[in-house]
Amino acid sequence: MERLRAVCLALPEVEERVSHGEPTWFAGAGRRARVFAMLSDHHHDDRLAFWCPAAAGAQEFLISEEPEWFFRPPYVGHRGWVGVRLDVTPLDWERIEDLVADAHALVTGRAP
Repeated sequence: MERLRAVCLALPEVEERVSHGEPTWFAGAGRRARVFAMLSDHHHDDRLAFWCPAAAGAQEFLISEEPEWFFRPPYVGHRGWVGVRLDVTPLDWERIEDLVADAHALVTGRAP
């Protein structure tokens, strides 16, 4: 959790707030701030994970390639968001950093 927080907060114009009872990271200022990562601490299942938006087609690809690590999260999965498990080992933090940076870029319109 602390490492994910550090990864998210290292990106530009990021604020952490609690949303839906979980730490959530917003990119942008004021009313234009948009969620790009949300912790999911056993939310309706037994997984510790985070959810983030993904580029078109990425969700299906990631889940089909590594279903033990990626999943379609409830509520936002139908919009292309991907769930990333944090309770499997070993964790690939370089890949997590890339996914978070891509999600940030997606909601801000900036290249990662």
